[in-house]
Amino acid sequence: MELPDPVVVKDLAEALSVSHAEIINVLIRNGIFATVNQSIDFDTASLVAGELGMEATLRGAAERAAADAAGEQELVKPGSAEEGDGKPTLWTDEDPSKLVTRAPIVTVMGHVDHGKTSLLDAIRETKVADRESGGITQHIGASEVVHNDQRIVFLDTPGHEAFTAMRARGAQVTDIAIIVVAADDGVMPQTKEAIDHVRAARVPMIVAINKVDKPDAQPDRVKQELADNNVLIEEYGGDVIAVAVSAIKRTGIDDLMEMILLVADLQNLKANPDREAIGTIVESKVDKGRGNVATVLVQTGTLKVGQIVSVGRTWGRVRALNSASGKRVTQAEPASAVEIIGLQGLPEAGDILRVVADEKTARDIAEAADRAAAGGDGQKVSTLEEISAQIADAEVAELRVVLKTDVQGSLGAIRHALERLNTDEVRINILREGAGDINESDINLASASDAVVVGFNAKPDVGALRAVDATGVDVRLYDVIYKLTDDIGQALKGLLAPKLVEQIEGHAEVRMVIKAGRAGNVAGSYVTDGRILRGTDARLFRGETLIADTRITSLKRFKDDVREVAAGYECGIGLDADDIAEGDVIECYQMVAESA
Repeated sequence: MELPDPVVVKDLAEALSVSHAEIINVLIRNGIFATVNQSIDFDTASLVAGELGMEATLRGAAERAAADAAGEQELVKPGSAEEGDGKPTLWTDEDPSKLVTRAPIVTVMGHVDHGKTSLLDAIRETKVADRESGGITQHIGASEVVHNDQRIVFLDTPGHEAFTAMRARGAQVTDIAIIVVAADDGVMPQTKEAIDHVRAARVPMIVAINKVDKPDAQPDRVKQELADNNVLIEEYGGDVIAVAVSAIKRTGIDDLMEMILLVADLQNLKANPDREAIGTIVESKVDKGRGNVATVLVQTGTLKVGQIVSVGRTWGRVRALNSASGKRVTQAEPASAVEIIGLQGLPEAGDILRVVADEKTARDIAEAADRAAAGGDGQKVSTLEEISAQIADAEVAELRVVLKTDVQGSLGAIRHALERLNTDEVRINILREGAGDINESDINLASASDAVVVGFNAKPDVGALRAVDATGVDVRLYDVIYKLTDDIGQALKGLLAPKLVEQIEGHAEVRMVIKAGRAGNVAGSYVTDGRILRGTDARLFRGETLIADTRITSLKRFKDDVREVAAGYECGIGLDADDIAEGDVIECYQMVAESA
């Protein structure tokens, strides 16, 4: 059967004539977490079809279908379903003898000014920090080093934002994350955020305790603060490696490199250099004199000058490749970071690069991706109602939550109340918890992890509101604990009632007040817009002042009781209110289930 690229999970289920749950179960087994309304690329859809005993071809790209049939199809996808095993995995049906060990890809994260870039300087013996404004990294960088004849690729990010942005777009490029913590400062807010993002990505973590040479360094305090944030190092009986280093004195660097290689060996990272390349865009920019320039991390295959590539919503021919050290190269093997020149447009971080047969195929794929983006078929963040429905259909096994409260003291009580809601079938996974306003980082984490944000006496700040508009993350705000636990509990049971929103039905102007004895006052009114409905809620306004929030108890046209009266007609409106005067305005409204 032919499938588009990308394809929505529910459409794939219909095409394969199977349930949504079967599709999502196959995805989860392969370490891919997607909801029924999310889009997946063709390669992933083809993998799912194959596991269900069916064959899929790419719609409108015969050349690619022929290449797939010849056994050239492989996938690099995000981490496995097992907690703590988030390494990018290569699935392939070719001869295992073609797979070779590749270099690990390491992302360095941590709080500002804790020495991330200085640590990389010490590792690669460069002075990147000297060229950065204020010594702070201003862009995503990639570099390669060799230790004991083994390559290691480092991604140096401004924090966790780029790391999460790429993961939110379906790209998981990191094999190992290094969390840098200053021994004289300890675990800080951005440290905690970085830990949360790494955990959500299920990537192995190494802690580099930096600045241990300073007189006020307290590495033991750092270890304890890590434990307080559920990061238990090996010294304390946990499984997280911690290495004491000094970027300035260059002490502990060799130990850190050894630990990176040890963790990489345990992951058994493999790739096939003898196939057409697949990679992920790390950053892109317009460079004067060179045009569109993108940094790509090749994950499998070998990228060569002259090849035609499809990259997200753009494409191009590889005119030149520059290595991380700035040297011109003719090809890039797996786990290599290179600058690529020759793209027609600027790709986005997280876009997947693939070598294709010809320009027509590249254009077709780019146009299909552009149409999908314009039509809103890209990633869709699930609401609490949608997650609840998936739980009811046994499509998900956990409800992911980012929890923020007004004060630290509320966290323990709410966490305990939520944990009591766990069942054998489904559980709550609190990706992050903290006190204070909901911020942009909270929204980004929820977007990348398909989680909901729950706030208790906490509100979104300006950055968070912008992020919500951009991502559509579901944010739930509460000021009563039992209401919070009721909603989450119902979501876990798959019984969550739809969120109710106010719907204004219409307005009427009071032209005469009629005394109706025991029945109270009746407002002889003219419906100015919309409609007036009997039995609904109503507000009575006098100018800009709200006189009463009441209910429409009766509605008449002449002497007849009616259910509704439309705009342009006169009627008698009975209100559960005493103070009614000529000139007042009645606003009719009701609470309805929010549409998806």
